[in-house]
Amino acid sequence: MTTMVNRATVSGEIVPFRPTPLEAGDDRFVELARGLAAEFATRAAAHDHENTYVGENYDRMKASGYTRLGIPEPLGGLGASMRQVIYAQAELGTGCGSTALAIAMHLYSTLALSYRWRHGASDAGAALKKIAGNNLILMTSGGSDGIYPSGTATRIEGGYLISGHKVFCSQVQGADLITTMARYDDPEDGPIVLMMALPIRQPGIEIVETWDTLGMRGTQSHDLTLTDVFVADEQISARKAWGRNDAPLRSALAHFAPTVAAVYWGIAAGARDEAVRVIAGRRGPAGAAVENPMTQRQVGLMDTKLRTAWWALAGALTELGDDFPLDERTVNTVVVAKREVVTAASDVVNLAMSVTGGSAYFRRSPIERAYRDARAGEFHPLTPEKTLLYAGRTALGQDVNDIW
Repeated sequence: MTTMVNRATVSGEIVPFRPTPLEAGDDRFVELARGLAAEFATRAAAHDHENTYVGENYDRMKASGYTRLGIPEPLGGLGASMRQVIYAQAELGTGCGSTALAIAMHLYSTLALSYRWRHGASDAGAALKKIAGNNLILMTSGGSDGIYPSGTATRIEGGYLISGHKVFCSQVQGADLITTMARYDDPEDGPIVLMMALPIRQPGIEIVETWDTLGMRGTQSHDLTLTDVFVADEQISARKAWGRNDAPLRSALAHFAPTVAAVYWGIAAGARDEAVRVIAGRRGPAGAAVENPMTQRQVGLMDTKLRTAWWALAGALTELGDDFPLDERTVNTVVVAKREVVTAASDVVNLAMSVTGGSAYFRRSPIERAYRDARAGEFHPLTPEKTLLYAGRTALGQDVNDIW
């Protein structure tokens, strides 16, 4: 079973709370992420306060190889498995939640391409080589897409013209390619969904700066408008059913849910560490707080929630194994784990604020930022409530393909 480094005090030193490896190599990339997290933490408050993009962090991640984390080594990447990615992402999330969440959109996309490559898709291998060789950044328009994506496709000679409005486009200011979808009314098959990857910087694509939010401000997840953007036939990566959660979407969910969940676990772990540091560092009458059984209980509850949430996430990936099928069972496993993590993360940051007291209410406190950032976890697909619906229908043998 996964164990944890319970970082209470060791000879008076506060040690962070982190998961220890369940299997050999789980933490192979944690040191890389730890160094980046420490650096990014020095800029996180400024990006949050000023509502600015974490662009310099992307420069560092590119230089360090972190952006190539989930790309297989033969294709120019670092060769991390999804298990190894979640350990690294949990560490990165302790330093800057916005950076960890934004790069998660790139990492899960490369993991999905790597899955396709391992299952014989030569086009996925060629794409990954190009991404690794040119240090390209992938983004998605998943906030606007799903079983009923926004955007329309009009057939013309040699391809399509794509128009539409896309929201929640994380890291759009630094991305090179967007994976997106559009509806096409096929004369023979009726409405279908076209999936494609488009260069961001081309005529017809415009960034609309809408991102002024409660939390995750550094992701700068602005809107995009597409106006008659030409997409050649060979750029269409898949044709999928309209209104159905079929294989391409199941692949997205299978790789997205663990990668993003790890970010929220890291945010919560960072808030817990800050709370313990503040409490243990108090002197004089205020120092009596560490002797208060209620304080001790709240710290214990934070650690318990972090432990069980990580067991859910790591256990889900253990249950699936390395060569999981893209079916309803796989989706159910990962979204249930994600739900456990994102709901626990909100609970933990609430506790961190409560046990720390009024100082955590100030904008200067990392706990205050974590309190806001953690709320974003409830909006990713599948949302916590839709996850329960998915799980319930699965248990009852009912159709789940219209849930997104």
